[in-house]
Amino acid sequence: MEIIPAIDLRAGSVVRLVQGDYERQTTFSDDPLAVARTFEAAGAPRIHVVDLDAARSGVPAHTEVVRAIAAAVSVPIELGGGMRTAADVAAALDAGVGRVVVGTAAVRDPRLVSELLDVHGPARIVVGLDAVDGLIAVSGWTESTSVPATGLMARMAEVGVRRFIATDVARDGTLSGPDFDGLAALVLQARELGGGVRVIASGGVATLDHLKRLAGLGVEGAIVGRAVYEGTVDLAEAVAELGGE
Repeated sequence: MEIIPAIDLRAGSVVRLVQGDYERQTTFSDDPLAVARTFEAAGAPRIHVVDLDAARSGVPAHTEVVRAIAAAVSVPIELGGGMRTAADVAAALDAGVGRVVVGTAAVRDPRLVSELLDVHGPARIVVGLDAVDGLIAVSGWTESTSVPATGLMARMAEVGVRRFIATDVARDGTLSGPDFDGLAALVLQARELGGGVRVIASGGVATLDHLKRLAGLGVEGAIVGRAVYEGTVDLAEAVAELGGE
C-alpha cells in the first residue's frame, strides 16, 4: 500500500484544515519545497498536493509553487484542487505533475473527464470522491450535492476512470480515524466494477494501526496529512512497514 503524505497549499504556505473548513486552519510551514524534500527523504513513493485556494475559487493559484515542488523531488506528484478545465489540467501536467485529481468537474462536467482520459490516459487522471454522509461535496467542499459517492464512482468507471481518492470530509484533518466501513464498501464496489479500478483512502488517519487496517481493506494507498505533521504517524516507519507490494 502506498503511504502518500499531503501538502495542502494556501497562500503559498503548507496548511491543514479541519473538515475542509477554511476558518479552521493550522499553518505548518512557509516552505513547501522543504516539506516535499523531507517527505522524499522519508521514503514517500509520491506526494499528494492540494491547491486549497483553487479548490474554492476554481482558478489555479499555485502553479509555479507546484512546478517548483515537482522539480525539487524525484518522486511523482499528484495535484488536486481547482482542476476544472482541460487547459488547467494540461498546465498542471506540463508543470511536472504525474497525475491530476478531478473532483468538482466530475460532477458538473463529466464530459470533461472523458476528454481528459482520451488526451492524457487513465494513468494520469484521478477522480476525487469527497463525501459528507456518503454524498459528494464540491467547490472545495463548500457546497453539498445529492450525488452519492457510489454513484459517481460507477459513472466515472464507466467512462474509463481507474483510480479514485475517497475522502470522508467529516473526518479530514480530525485525527479521528478513517471511515473503515465506507471505504470497505467502496473497495468492494471497485472490485465488482472490474477493469483494475482502485481506491485510495483519505481522511482521519491518526496512527500506524489505522494505516494497517486500511491496508487490510485492500486500498491502493492512503493519504496522510495532519498525523505526519503532528508526529502521530512516523512517515518513514509507515513506509517501511506498509509500503511494499
